[in-house]
Amino acid sequence: MAKLNDIDKAADSKGSAIKTIWQFVKFIFVSLIAMIVQFTLLNLLNHFPPIVELFGTPFKWWVFESPVNMAEGAVVIGGLGYFISNNTANIIAQIVSFFVNRDKTFNSSANIAITLPIYIVFTIALICFSAWLNPTLAHLFVEKGWMKGDAAANLATMICSAVQFFLYFPVDKILFRKPKEEKAAQ
Repeated sequence: MAKLNDIDKAADSKGSAIKTIWQFVKFIFVSLIAMIVQFTLLNLLNHFPPIVELFGTPFKWWVFESPVNMAEGAVVIGGLGYFISNNTANIIAQIVSFFVNRDKTFNSSANIAITLPIYIVFTIALICFSAWLNPTLAHLFVEKGWMKGDAAANLATMICSAVQFFLYFPVDKILFRKPKEEKAAQ
């Protein structure tokens, strides 16, 4: 961690553009960690028996629709189980991302009581968008015959993760703009 702090200080001394570029590089790594969490959970939950049972249950509520794709009598992708596993994985990945980005990427001491509710509202909006887009894309990939269940789910999740990545950085940059204060020399 000392090396990271040294690089942070060097970037700070070079000006705001270099500091922002360095934060973006760190944001990329944190996003990769969050993506690994999300893909791991997605692929674990997609094979968790109580959720697998819900894959055959079509899900449609408001703008969210997760139709069931069948292949040779078996559910390939979709339904309430897909909706639950995909959104659970996304929510947990965003929780990880919030705390790591606040602490490591932006070295922020921004008040969690203020920033977390704003982040939650923004995250809910993005998760709602992803909850609509992800099954729509996955269903399209399977329907067109481009790929099968897990591959379609993973590619749809990658696309949604990329959209979230490019939207979260500027929001996090604004939310976490208050830097940590250096501890007084003892």
